[in-house]
Amino acid sequence: MAYKILTVDDSKTIRMIVKKAFTPYNCELFEAENGVEGLALAAKEKPDLIILDITMPVMSGVEMLERLKTEKEMKSIPVIMLTAESGKDNVMKIVKLGVKDYMVKPFKGDQLLDRARKVLNLREKD
Repeated sequence: MAYKILTVDDSKTIRMIVKKAFTPYNCELFEAENGVEGLALAAKEKPDLIILDITMPVMSGVEMLERLKTEKEMKSIPVIMLTAESGKDNVMKIVKLGVKDYMVKPFKGDQLLDRARKVLNLREKD
């Protein structure tokens, strides 16, 4: 069974890095440019992992995370947050909201895969 991975980031470059990192694995990838699109896709697809940027237009990653955690069917979805700022206040806030992990941008695809492996049993495609 393929894992469903949702990337929510307003940067096309970041979405491409994520997509490229997971290409060798048995994963189905979904992309959204902001929290509103991300919530809608998460509700529809029920992903196994969400990779979520903090700073986005329309709805921030923190707002999306807060909403996810109030939805019965989505609150248990693991989330890895991406942030350009490693400020302690931001980190403490997202940790309290229940993120599985967070990464500071810029990052490499293999760093993201290391974090994802803590949540998913990734297997390469046959």
